[in-house]
Amino acid sequence: MAWQLTDDAGEFRTAAAPCLALDPARSTLLLTISESLRTNGAGAPARFGYWRAGEDAPVSAAFLQTPPLRPLLGPMPDRAARELVPVLRAVDPSLSSVQGEEACVRAFAAEWTGRPGGWRVSHRVRLFRLGELTPPDPAPAGRARLATAADLSLLAEWMSAFATDTGQPVRADGDYRQATAERVVAGRLWVWDVAGAPVAMASVTPILAGQARAAPVYTPLALRGRGYGGAVTAAVSQAALDAGAEQVLLYADLANPTSNALYRRLGYRPLVDSQVLTFDRRTPA
Repeated sequence: MAWQLTDDAGEFRTAAAPCLALDPARSTLLLTISESLRTNGAGAPARFGYWRAGEDAPVSAAFLQTPPLRPLLGPMPDRAARELVPVLRAVDPSLSSVQGEEACVRAFAAEWTGRPGGWRVSHRVRLFRLGELTPPDPAPAGRARLATAADLSLLAEWMSAFATDTGQPVRADGDYRQATAERVVAGRLWVWDVAGAPVAMASVTPILAGQARAAPVYTPLALRGRGYGGAVTAAVSQAALDAGAEQVLLYADLANPTSNALYRRLGYRPLVDSQVLTFDRRTPA
């Protein structure tokens, strides 16, 4: 079998590192999620996989999954995506969706459902990469600053709201304080502050293989349309550059033209689109 599965994040990072380093921007989610699981541990069992085209070939595809969430496929040949299907069917026959770049997830879905078109596209996102940073001019009232412990309760609520707004699975306990506190302590969470009160936030991942990703970016609904989100995104992007990131990335929901236009104005340029495909249960397995 060309695919090798493991539940060890360290083993995965060692085996897949050369593959992920070939295009760290397109592998950003695999890099950051696996590193978080490697350093902080997983709250539930995680599943990792890496693929070789032949016994002596280098690793050229990778995926990860934290059940019950869907598999996240890295960039990979269609053959690797198809060959992953029987491997995952053996360990998770109730799988209902998959996430990744369009070509490989469609190859996976066609193999899983038994025919092309046996799925629906349930979410589309676009990966942007920063070119020349162009902060808003004029900037809105206020200033950027690092979040502090005094902001923790509010920002934990915003983290939960961001997950809800973007259709991400919300923590079963609804408590985002620990995850938020970790970002605050690490100096990776910024706010836009107006008269001593946060009005928007943006975080950034650690730098891995030269890339860092702004995520999440959130402004409460009542405060949107005032430029706060763009200002804090520019601030966190500059912080990543100052910390030595060679590439600064972010994802935007393709159903939200406002955020897509905003990121373009800041100097972000489209890199690649990804999809979540949900399988049609009426199709044969």
